[in-house]
Amino acid sequence: MNCIFCQIIQKEIPSEIVFEDEKLVAFKDINPKAPIHLLIVPKKHIESVAVLNEEDKSLISEMIWRAKILAEEQGIAKRGYKLIINCGEDGGQLIKHIHLHLLGGKKLEGLV
Repeated sequence: MNCIFCQIIQKEIPSEIVFEDEKLVAFKDINPKAPIHLLIVPKKHIESVAVLNEEDKSLISEMIWRAKILAEEQGIAKRGYKLIINCGEDGGQLIKHIHLHLLGGKKLEGLV
């Protein structure tokens, strides 16, 4: 598979991983838009929100729960943070593997 996130998950491409379990991996974005910018990615390859199915509901929930825990660990939970999932080309999705952006560490008014 030519998916960069799958290659990161398989440790074929180096990244700064901050969390990993049997279902998810979280790593620092290489082009951060905030002082804290992590990507939370399921190990299961799912192209986008548009192709989610019923069996993926718990995985999406786990991604959000993990973002909450990571925000606490990164020290940004009390002041606030932003969670973003882009869907499709017009929605700004650059990598065709669903992922959740966790951004914080500064006021994020400019980001949608």
